[in-house]
Amino acid sequence: MDDQITIYHNPRCSNSRAALALLQERGLVPRIVDYLKTPLDRAALQALVAATGVPLRELLRSKEAAYAALGLGDAACTEAQLLDAVVQYPELLNRPIVVAPRGALLCRPPERVLELLPPL
Repeated sequence: MDDQITIYHNPRCSNSRAALALLQERGLVPRIVDYLKTPLDRAALQALVAATGVPLRELLRSKEAAYAALGLGDAACTEAQLLDAVVQYPELLNRPIVVAPRGALLCRPPERVLELLPPL
């Protein structure tokens, strides 16, 4: 099953590290995507957002400098504009996002990752 789990991870983020630790504590070895070092292209980002079932706006980090600089808080920003911004500035994507056979979630708090796992 672990080869079917992917975590979009930032090793500097405590929530991301905690979600990864929860997976590893259960003996799982997920595929780790450091999306800051290997940014998602537009198609991959669209697929990830679709998998979560929430609008991209809900997956953005509003405290990032680029968020304010680009005016992304403006409700008039389209999904296409948000996608372009995240492709250009991957730090805008909140983390960790975990994809597993049971779905995809932004795991904040990190314990949300447990919702994607079968019961022990």
